[in-house]
Amino acid sequence: MNRAAEAAVPQAKSLLVDAAKKMTVQDAKGILTGGQDSATHYFKRTTTEPLAKQFRPIVKKAMAKVKLAEAYNGIAASGAKFGLVKEEDANLEDYITRRTLDGLFVVIADEEKKIRENPGCGLVDREKVFGALVK
Repeated sequence: MNRAAEAAVPQAKSLLVDAAKKMTVQDAKGILTGGQDSATHYFKRTTTEPLAKQFRPIVKKAMAKVKLAEAYNGIAASGAKFGLVKEEDANLEDYITRRTLDGLFVVIADEEKKIRENPGCGLVDREKVFGALVK
C-alpha cells in the first residue's frame, strides 16, 4: 500500500502548480488573511478531485501487482453490509487514494506552518517548493 502511495504522489506537482497559477486575487487574499492553514485548505479545495482521479489508476495498478485489492474488496464488502467497515472504506483503491491525499495535505500543511512561523528561513527549501511557480 505504501508503494502505491509513493508511486502516486509525484504526479501531484503539476496539479498543485496549476492550482497556484489559477489562483485569483480573492484566493490569495484569503490565504494571506486566513488561518494558519489557509493555503493548505485552498489546495485541498482546488485539487482533491483531480488528484484523486490521477492517483486512482496508479494505486489500482500497484494493488493489482500484489493481488491484494481483490481479496480486500471482497471481505470489506461483506463487512460493510454488516456495518463492520465503512462503506467508503470497502474499496481498497479508494481507501489508499484518500489516505495518500490525506498524507499529501499533511505535508503541505507542515510546510505552510514552517513558512508562516519563519517567513525568512529556508529560502532554498521554499525555492524548491515554490520555484516552479515563477518559471
